[in-house]
Amino acid sequence: NNLVYLSLAVGTDDANTLQIIRGRYTGKALEDVKVIFEAAPKRNTPVHYGGRMTFMADNSLLITVGEGFNYREEAQNPYTHLGSIVRVGDDGAVPKDNPYYDSEMALPEIWSYGHRNAQGILYDSVTRTIFQSEHGAKGGDELNIIEAGNNYGWPAITLGQDYNSAQISPYTYYEGMEQPIHHWTPSIAPSGMALYRGDAFPAWRGDIFVTSLTFNKVVRVDMAGKKGQKVKGESDIFTEIGERLRDIRVGRDGLLYILSEGHERHPGGKIWRVSPQ
Repeated sequence: NNLVYLSLAVGTDDANTLQIIRGRYTGKALEDVKVIFEAAPKRNTPVHYGGRMTFMADNSLLITVGEGFNYREEAQNPYTHLGSIVRVGDDGAVPKDNPYYDSEMALPEIWSYGHRNAQGILYDSVTRTIFQSEHGAKGGDELNIIEAGNNYGWPAITLGQDYNSAQISPYTYYEGMEQPIHHWTPSIAPSGMALYRGDAFPAWRGDIFVTSLTFNKVVRVDMAGKKGQKVKGESDIFTEIGERLRDIRVGRDGLLYILSEGHERHPGGKIWRVSPQ
């Protein structure tokens, strides 16, 4: 249908937020552009926007919203979008089967909350599972399975420390808050992610790939279990690229496509296509 969805950071230094726009690509330009979602409230920190999206089987759209760094306590406040995953229709309307649609306990767009800054999210249509990767602070990066209405704990529970090594919370577990299925300490700074169900790399089928901004690599998470929801182990791949890796996707051809940010000597980012030897 040639519809394009973009996430943007909009506003001023003193009042900014995440915005999702939709437009129709004509081959030359993006036309009929409209805003379909804007996170509330605005904040005065130009970081931790989230902004990753994935479509579910019914064409509804999941969007990650960061907690704005200085507003981390708001991630436990479901009356804001900060530190949440929201679900809207492909036109921005709120689906009536959202967990808080008719509730006074949270905003109607909220799908889950208690998140820090998620920059990876995917929907597996085979098992109908939502996977998400999330930046911790100093340690405590997470890989989560996202379920509607659940609280994922930030900052009340965390496996990380603050950047000055101060304690964020004395708790790593609290009843009613979800645990990650996998975590990284030291932090790898997880960004984009993809689940592999192609034919080009049969040994990797069912595994999850997560790009690491800190260590310039892709982490292959070996998934196991009846529905592929348990972590068996992990391995580092594509370290030879040597650049910050922002995102990864599986093409219709079954090959992997990796987006790099470049570095000081070669500031322009690249798209790398990976095929079997």
